[in-house]
Amino acid sequence: INIREPRWDQSTFQGRAKHFFMVTDPRNLLLSGATLEEARRVVEDYRAGTVPPGLTEDQLWRAKYIYDSAFHPDTGEKMLLIGRMSAQVPMNMTITGCMLTFYRTTPAMLFWQWVNQSFNAIVNYTNRSGDAPITPSQLGTAYVSATTGAVVTALGLKSLTKHLPAIIGRYVPFAAVAAANCINIPLMRQRELKLGIPVTDENGNRLGESTAAAQKAIFQVVVSRIGMAAPAMAIPPVIMNALEKRAFLKRYPYLNAPLQVGLVGLCLVFATPLCCALFPQKSSMPVSRLEPEVQARIREKDPQLETVYFNKGL
Repeated sequence: INIREPRWDQSTFQGRAKHFFMVTDPRNLLLSGATLEEARRVVEDYRAGTVPPGLTEDQLWRAKYIYDSAFHPDTGEKMLLIGRMSAQVPMNMTITGCMLTFYRTTPAMLFWQWVNQSFNAIVNYTNRSGDAPITPSQLGTAYVSATTGAVVTALGLKSLTKHLPAIIGRYVPFAAVAAANCINIPLMRQRELKLGIPVTDENGNRLGESTAAAQKAIFQVVVSRIGMAAPAMAIPPVIMNALEKRAFLKRYPYLNAPLQVGLVGLCLVFATPLCCALFPQKSSMPVSRLEPEVQARIREKDPQLETVYFNKGL
C-alpha cells in the first residue's frame, strides 16, 4: 500500500472530496499527543518497510489520516493546532458568525476582520508549500501587510454601502474576506513566489525549485479559500435577514449570534472539504511551463520528463 498518497483516487473530484472529509474532520483536534505520535510511528515504520504485527489495512489508513491531519507533508513537523485544516470548521464558524453578526458598527467590524486575518495568517503559514524556513521578520512583515490590507478593504466597502439596502451591507464581510484572501495568502507565502517551491517527478524525486509552480499553487489556494468562505458568508445573511423581520428574533434578540454561528458551521462542514477538493493537493504542470533555467536543469537530469509535481499547500 502506497501511504504516501491518499487512499482515494485524486484524479477525480469525488476521490479528493473523500480525502479532505477525513483531513478536515474537526474530531481530529481532540486526539491526544500520544495518539498523534503513535500514528506518526506507524506511518514512518511502514514507509521504512516495517509492518507492526496484527496491523490491518483500515488501521494503517486511519494512522495515515491522523498523521496527515497534524503533520506538515513537506517538513514532517507537527502543525500549530489552530492552523490545521481540521480546525477550519470550529474556528471559522466562530469568527465568521461573529463577523456576520457584528458588522453594523465600524469598531466591531474592524476587530473581527483583524481576528479573521490573524487566524488566516496562521493557517496560511501552517499550510504553506515547501520545507524552506521563514524568518520572523518576513513573517511579521507579511502579517502586518496582509492584515492592514484586509482591514482597509473592509472599511472602504463599508463606506460604499452606507446608502444601500441592509441586505447589501450584510455582504460586506464576505467581499472583504474574498479581497483579503487575495492579499493575505500571497503575502504570507511570498518566499515561495521569490524563491520557488520544490518540484518532483512522479516518484517524488526532487528536481529543483520553481516560482512558476508557486504562482499556480497560490492561485489555486486563493480560489479554494474564497469558495470555502462563499456559502458560509452568502447563505446565512439571507436566512438571518428574513428571521430578523419575524417576531421570534425580536422577542429573543440574544439568539441572533448563536443562530448565525450555527448556520455558518453547517455550511462550513461541507464547504471546507469540498472546496479543498477543487484542485489536487499534489498538483502538476508541464515542464514546458516552468522557468527556462529550471527546464534546463530538468532536461539535463531527464530529457524525457514531461510533467512535474508539487504540493500546492492548502
